[in-house]
Amino acid sequence: MKVHVRIQGVDRQVSAQIIKGTLWVHHEGRTFAVESEAGSKSRRKGNKAGASDQVIAPMPGKVTKIFVTPGTEVAVGQAVLVMEAMKMEYTLKAEVAGAIEKISCAVGEQVVLGKVLVKIATAADKK
Repeated sequence: MKVHVRIQGVDRQVSAQIIKGTLWVHHEGRTFAVESEAGSKSRRKGNKAGASDQVIAPMPGKVTKIFVTPGTEVAVGQAVLVMEAMKMEYTLKAEVAGAIEKISCAVGEQVVLGKVLVKIATAADKK
């Protein structure tokens, strides 16, 4: 989505997306994350109710490694892939246990903020 923000007194239009309670804003090659109070409180309590069956790009970047293939069983917290953004590597992990249903990216691919990279089929999906 596009949002209007004021940066140092200048109005600008920037790309932004809300992912799991965090607002990700991308502007002029930089990415900023703003976490809501409610999101951080629920994470500290270990609330898994908001856990997602999708691994989503938290910022624009390049996929550098993929550790799974369709059908691979994953556990909560298991590394699924690595992406590079802003000269740093980020390991993205499964938030739910299940089997990899679909991989929507490839090594070397440049991905946009909010792109669904991996879909996990949980036990509840199989019922």
